[in-house]
Amino acid sequence: MAFQAGLINIGGFLACHRFVSHVTGFATFFGYEVSEHRVEHALGMLTVPLFFLFGAMLSGQLVDIRLKLHKKPKYYIVFGLIFLMLLSVSIGGHLHLFGTFGEPLESAHSYFLLAILCLACGLQNGAITAVSKSVVRTTHLTGITTDLGVGLVRVLNRKKLGAEISNEFRSNLMRAGIIFFFGFGSVLGGFAFKKHGYAGFLIPSATSGILFSIMLYFQVLKKEEAAPK
Repeated sequence: MAFQAGLINIGGFLACHRFVSHVTGFATFFGYEVSEHRVEHALGMLTVPLFFLFGAMLSGQLVDIRLKLHKKPKYYIVFGLIFLMLLSVSIGGHLHLFGTFGEPLESAHSYFLLAILCLACGLQNGAITAVSKSVVRTTHLTGITTDLGVGLVRVLNRKKLGAEISNEFRSNLMRAGIIFFFGFGSVLGGFAFKKHGYAGFLIPSATSGILFSIMLYFQVLKKEEAAPK
């Protein structure tokens, strides 16, 4: 998931010069656009993150609420939606629906592209947040890096803390893994998007498609096969 988020983030940045997997940048650009007296663009910078919020809310309904009600979360719907969004971005880019790859963020179709990518990231982050009980984030690294820093200090002071940090080694490995694979996805995406443009989104489409297929099999198809006839 972190690998996929790195790909989406670098893809959005190279496509229209905006990062899409975290909301902080949009708040920063909002302030910049206001200072430049470009009200229309400033409002756009406020509107796009709402799609990230909506994606997180949708995951909350499909995953978090169902977990709290002791029902099976519908992961296959979440990953299926992400797959369709990323595939539509790749196909739409090929059909020139989002303008020229790499052009500055000026036109309405660029905002539409950002909205789709933010929605996909919100869905992903919301699902992982719910499953991990708000411990893991995969679409941005600020919180994970902070947790890793605190975790490393706990490990260095393990003799003082004793059994209180029994799981800290494993947690630090997971945090380091998330950071590594996000960076790896960004590096791979940098080469792929520069060479293939919108077709680069086929890579995160493939990863989300694989996850969708796995979840669909285990949550729906296998369940139907096991049902008595």
